[in-house]
Amino acid sequence: MGANVLIVEDEEKLAAVLGEYLTQAGFDWTSLTDGTQVLSQVRERMPDLILLDLMLPGRNGLDICKEIRTFSQVPIIMITARVEEIDRLLGLELGADDYICKPFSPREVVARVKTVLRRAVDKQEGATGGLTLDPDRYRAVLNGQELDLTAVEFNLLLFLFRNPGRIYSRAQLMDRIYPDQRVVSDRTIDSHIKKLRKKIAAVAPDVELIHSIYGVGYKFEAP
Repeated sequence: MGANVLIVEDEEKLAAVLGEYLTQAGFDWTSLTDGTQVLSQVRERMPDLILLDLMLPGRNGLDICKEIRTFSQVPIIMITARVEEIDRLLGLELGADDYICKPFSPREVVARVKTVLRRAVDKQEGATGGLTLDPDRYRAVLNGQELDLTAVEFNLLLFLFRNPGRIYSRAQLMDRIYPDQRVVSDRTIDSHIKKLRKKIAAVAPDVELIHSIYGVGYKFEAP
């Protein structure tokens, strides 16, 4: 499973084209056309990156971006056809990670998505207790030693790693690890977490990266 991209674009044909290119590049994606639905979707699904159009029905992208930044540092790429807004998009007060002007090449968008996601991971590496993750190669390295993880274990670790300090319930984690909605026990996540911890402990016995919150779920937090 690749990183999940939320496309917020009221031109449905354009969103579908972007989605096709993202799929070919190995990403998962969902789309919304109404600005009023974005915040609840971000809180519930926690995408890995958001492609956010500036002009949307219901609510504009600038306001949405600012409010998302009050509770999440998820990477955001703004999409705009309004050249006069570029200065604001580049301003530190907004919180967007990048912007793309219409008309654009879908290939350029995919390249920007990869770059911003890589930058987001690199930004966190200095505060992860020696853990480095390479999503392109499903490679996890802790204190210079590679962890032998399954694809599911890697995706689980990557998702928690990208959202440090945030607590996720088993149901939320299952939604991210099994997007095809297959029927699995809610204890499946516990099993994956147990195996992950065992593999981490084999490399770094004194490092606890995945923390249990009794009665709630799990979170990633570096020492």
